[in-house]
Amino acid sequence: MDSPTQNHKTYLVNHDENSQQPHTANPQIEVTMQPGPNNYQGFPTSENDGKSVIEILATAVSVLLMILTFPISIFICFKIVTEYERAVIFRMGRLRSGGARGPGVFFVLPCVDSYFKVDLRTVSFDVPPQEVLTRDSVTVSVDAVVYYRINDPLKAVIQISNYSESTRLLAATTLRNVLGTRNLCEVLAGREMISHTMQVSLDEATDPWGVLVERVEIKDVSLPKSMQRAMAAEAEATRDARAKVIAAEGEMKSSQALKDASDIISSSPAALQLRYLQTLSSISAEKNSTIIFPLPIELLRPYMGNNT
Repeated sequence: MDSPTQNHKTYLVNHDENSQQPHTANPQIEVTMQPGPNNYQGFPTSENDGKSVIEILATAVSVLLMILTFPISIFICFKIVTEYERAVIFRMGRLRSGGARGPGVFFVLPCVDSYFKVDLRTVSFDVPPQEVLTRDSVTVSVDAVVYYRINDPLKAVIQISNYSESTRLLAATTLRNVLGTRNLCEVLAGREMISHTMQVSLDEATDPWGVLVERVEIKDVSLPKSMQRAMAAEAEATRDARAKVIAAEGEMKSSQALKDASDIISSSPAALQLRYLQTLSSISAEKNSTIIFPLPIELLRPYMGNNT
């Protein structure tokens, strides 16, 4: 049973004074409505209101019929709802007080009571592929999957005729609206952000229906063939340019290293001879029949000087 402080509604009523005070704010009177016997969780229940003679007569006949057909009427009057279901009962078209029944057994009168079962389990559905024009004028086809469940059976039955179909249509519309405000790069790289934005928007829109959207996921983003070829060419050109830059940087670093090595070797003639011997050793290790012996220029300098 709900406590007296729950489910009350507060209204702010403007109390207009005389028009002689135009510059003063109108005082507000706070009116608090506590839930009474004819109000359950914000839904008016007229079960305990004054009934007409026909309603009283129909109820009496239903009770008499139940007594006369006892114990067969037990199989008609007692209904069972499972752990994941709730039942919303109407008597003579009026919502019964007490809210949704279940899980377990509940009682209905034949001919005058009707009830609707609501499944509380999570339901998933696919949003059909939507052809959307992005903010940078690129046509993409995007589909998604939505997970939702019923968190308020009364709203799901009273506030909307078909919450499942309405949620599906709203999800498709929301997907188109969200993608229309994004660029192609944002659609391809920011799927998680788009999914979160859709979930928040759907949850706010379906809350009056008693529907809770738990998760939204973008499944696939399809691009036109021409756009795929253009993006592939752009990516290939970008990779080629990056490879050329890397090769040029390597050449620059290798030339700098060679210059530094030549400066070190030129400062010591013996180091140059050792380098020659190391080159001969590496050539002979390959079992080559031809050996190239470098002749140092320093050996010819005396003869070159005499000639000059």
